[in-house]
Parts: sequence; C-alpha cells; structure tokens
Amino acid sequence: MRLLLIRHAAAVPSGTPGVADDERPLTADGEAEFRSAAGGLAWIVDPPDVLLSSPLARARATASIAALTFGRLEPTIEPTLAHGTPETVLAAIAAHGATATTIGVVGHEPLLSAVLARLVGVSDNDRIAFEKGGVALVDLPDGVWAAGRLLWFLEPRILRTLAGRRDSATDGRIRERTLVRTFGAARLRAIREGTTLRWLLLSALRDYASGTWTPRRDAKAPQVV
Repeated sequence: MRLLLIRHAAAVPSGTPGVADDERPLTADGEAEFRSAAGGLAWIVDPPDVLLSSPLARARATASIAALTFGRLEPTIEPTLAHGTPETVLAAIAAHGATATTIGVVGHEPLLSAVLARLVGVSDNDRIAFEKGGVALVDLPDGVWAAGRLLWFLEPRILRTLAGRRDSATDGRIRERTLVRTFGAARLRAIREGTTLRWLLLSALRDYASGTWTPRRDAKAPQVV
C-alpha cells in the first residue's frame, strides 16, 4: 500500500473576525496555487483509490480540488484527521487497506508530520513539517503498522513547476501530432491537385509556424512548371 499525505492549501488566518476556525475557507491565492500544484501531483502519481479528508472547511476544499484533478474520485470525510492522534489516523487508514492500493489523506499540521514520522520511524524532534499544499508519498509494503519508506516529499512550488512542465509536454505532443497531420494533408493535396509536394510543405510549414495552418481543401495552389 502507498499513502499520499496532503496538507490543506493556504486558508484565511486563524482569528479572522466572524470566521470560526473549523470553517476557515481557502484564500483565493491558496485555491489557485493548489489547483496548479494538483496538476503537477496528478502528473507524477496515479489517482488514489480512496481520498480521506478532514472535515474542516479548508481541508474539504483542498480535497475537492485534488479529487477533481485526479478525476473519478469522491473525498470521504474522516473526523480523526481534524483532531485525532497519529494512532487514530493510522487506524482509520488501515480500515481501507484491504481494498485500496493507494490512499490519499488531506489534513493538517502538526498531525500530518507526526503521522509521517511514525510511519518512517523518526522521532518527533526530527519530523519534517508540511508546507500548506505540500505532499508526501510513503510506501507501506507491510501496512501502516510496520516500517514504511518515504518515496518523496515535495513542496507546493515544486508541484507547480511540475504542472508547468506537464502542460509544456502536452502542448508539445499536440503540436507534434498537428505537424504530422500537416504533412499528411499536404501530401494528399499534392496528389489531388497535381502540384509539387515541396511547395505545399513549405506553405504548410510557414502557416504552421505562424499558428494559422488549417487544411485547405478548396483553394487551388499555383501550378509549378
């Protein structure tokens, strides 16, 4: 089993007038930044089979963003993630271990870092605190009650960088497929219209580079003699 630990994104400050601590929402920036970070997260890890969330508003909102980004996933509220202990959190996770290969958890500090310390066998003094929107992935081959292995621990800025690279890679693949279609369309047009393939390819590449290329089905190209 693998465990994906996610700290909630940035929320309005504690003590904000008129807002109970349990109901503090994400800030606009916190929501936008985690949407980006979630894109990077979804690029490097498969969707969890189960996504558990603290019932607090800031965690529920974060879990909803993660679920939407992963797709086909509905967060499940787990009360121990709000005010529990590492042991009660691990017991809640273990209850899903028989049917889930990967379990995602959205929670709070200092509980998340205490859970991580317990899983990898380090003391509370040596534990690593999660930034808001930070994520860790732990491998638990023998379950949550045995020693685990930390696979990675990523700050949200790294996840946002990964999201940008994913988008660039996707754009590159789209452009590559478009270029292939450009060549194919130019070849068919040359055969149909009896003109030279070289002229059509140069024309298509020029339009492609400027972002204006479309397959021209009706226009007649000049005859090259």
